[in-house]
Amino acid sequence: MGKNIAVIGLGYVGLPLAVEFGKNRSVIGFDINASRIDALRLGHDATLEVANDELATADQLAFTSDPADLAAASIYIVTVPTPINAHKRPDLTPLLKASEMLGCVLKHGDIVIYESTVYPGATEEDCVPVLERASGLTFNVDFFAGYSPERINPGDKAHRLPDICKVTSGSTPEIAEEVDQLYGSIITAGTYKAESIGIAEAAKVIENTQRDLNIALVNELAMIFNRMGIDTNAVLKAAGTKWNFLPFQPGLVGGHCIGVDPYYLTHKAEAIGYHPQIILAGRRINDGMGAYVASQLVKAMLKRRLQVDGARVLILGLTFKENCPDLRNTRVIDVIAELREYGVHVDVHDPWVDAADVQQEYGLALVTTPEPAAYDGVILAVAHDSYREAGAAALRGYGSPGHVFCDLKSVFGREESDLRL
Repeated sequence: MGKNIAVIGLGYVGLPLAVEFGKNRSVIGFDINASRIDALRLGHDATLEVANDELATADQLAFTSDPADLAAASIYIVTVPTPINAHKRPDLTPLLKASEMLGCVLKHGDIVIYESTVYPGATEEDCVPVLERASGLTFNVDFFAGYSPERINPGDKAHRLPDICKVTSGSTPEIAEEVDQLYGSIITAGTYKAESIGIAEAAKVIENTQRDLNIALVNELAMIFNRMGIDTNAVLKAAGTKWNFLPFQPGLVGGHCIGVDPYYLTHKAEAIGYHPQIILAGRRINDGMGAYVASQLVKAMLKRRLQVDGARVLILGLTFKENCPDLRNTRVIDVIAELREYGVHVDVHDPWVDAADVQQEYGLALVTTPEPAAYDGVILAVAHDSYREAGAAALRGYGSPGHVFCDLKSVFGREESDLRL
């Protein structure tokens, strides 16, 4: 059945991976969150990435929060978060702590594979030295490393882990082949063996940088067309009739990938003496969209002679994308913060998230049932299916007479909203 595997970090990335491997071979699923482990042992995934019945099919998967249990594995796959700090610099703390923990259980011949998004060079320059110090072993003599970037799309039930081509790499040609075969055993879409770990790291970080820049372009176009009184979505629809026009839409750019990964690349670029311009310009545009949305709503309210200071605004949706409970790096929070600067009282509703998680992460109290006809402004911020199905008229029913309805995601027709990007 092959070597035992341990997956470190059981979030949106790690759990689907552990489950897929656990259907055919012995897997240890590790997470420092004991309550997360308890829930998984009971057969429930709070992220909703893995259905309860699918979780039950991984009959060779055991869950633990005890690092000592990891010693039974020979291949370690690290899927911990790699966020940015308040200064938009890479925060490798979870990655380095996971590496230190693994160093304490590493044995001769073991392989550590990283899936967390990093800048090129991080695996071998930052993580491997920690593994060596903690284990007392020598890299590429006693133990080896690999890198296979995650491509999980939270909430996407059409593109699942086995259905997405997997980039693989290893610290030696032999290990690269072993890592590639390992993933090839579960990835039906096939694998792509990169020439080096650094190439695999770079490939991952530019995937989302490219998307970030494309979204920044349409966000800037939206701001230009708004000043011209032209509907951006109508323009994009017309331009989309050309075969090679890329179908990006304006909006808030959050989540654990697109709004974060570019900063890993720019950090590394600056460290080697190059100041990136286009990438950071795109980041500035996208990071400023929350303030732009708030200012557009305020302007629309003023045009309707609505009192802004003390006004009530309802925001529908808080997650970073539709139909999933993922709150990581949601930029809806920027809209809320900016509106509060204007003296606006903001209520937030989202049927997908746990109220306790929202309170802990952002200090917000969710509204479970918004008050009808009570709000001067209503913002549809996330295109959850439940909002689509309710319809524009129902959502506008939360607004008071003369309210402004802002459809950020252009879910409804132009005539059904007062404002959209």
